[in-house]
Amino acid sequence: MTGAVRDCWNSASRFAESFGSFQVFSFRVLPYIGRALRQPRLISEQLYFIGALSLVLIMFGGLFVGMVLALQSYNTLVEFGSTSSIGAFASEALVRELGPVVAALLFAGRAGASVASEVGLMRATNQIAALELMAIDPMQRIVAPRVIAGVMSVPLLAAIFSAMGLLGAHFVATFLLGVDSGDFWGQISERVDLYQDVLTGVFKSVLFGMSASLMAVFEGFNAAPNAAGVSLAATRTVVISSVWILLLDLIVTSLTLPGT
Repeated sequence: MTGAVRDCWNSASRFAESFGSFQVFSFRVLPYIGRALRQPRLISEQLYFIGALSLVLIMFGGLFVGMVLALQSYNTLVEFGSTSSIGAFASEALVRELGPVVAALLFAGRAGASVASEVGLMRATNQIAALELMAIDPMQRIVAPRVIAGVMSVPLLAAIFSAMGLLGAHFVATFLLGVDSGDFWGQISERVDLYQDVLTGVFKSVLFGMSASLMAVFEGFNAAPNAAGVSLAATRTVVISSVWILLLDLIVTSLTLPGT
């Protein structure tokens, strides 16, 4: 019993230490954001690496999620004779919730792991130490451009995810389930609200992108300088980023719902 309590205490202590280190690291990055914006070439390279290279995954993910949404909602709405509301159901679910969340989870799995591995490999091969010896701050050169690119990429990827999801839902609803195309798009235009749906989704995407990017560079920057350390950094990035994204989604949703 004493051993179990000691193990739980040690695990809680390590979590608290890691969480505190992450917070300190995040605040250290903030002053470098403005300086990194004066180096657009570094940011554009990272936008391609973590944003553009994730595009195919995001597009197919959105397409299939939209198709599944249309099929699942049809099974429920047909009982009430409201199959024309498939468009409203799919659009609200994608724009407000599934688009930002699933796009961020896919981003963390693809780009987050890649960034953590890349930065961890720089640590393992002493590239970060070499930059410091040349009086080049790695926070400005390596960390800040990747964080900025992540914050810029996730909202765009979430928008593409939602657009592809609506196309997938429209295909299933109109060509497979016989819903009128005009009713489908008309329901979307009536039900989707700029503030409650679109702006909330954008805010979530920015928050998720910042969290996933910061976690990726933090884990890579502090990875042990060996192959096992780099692998662990990539794994921890995906797992912890996914938990953070879901927790932040719960918090933001509870604060932005009408009547809360």
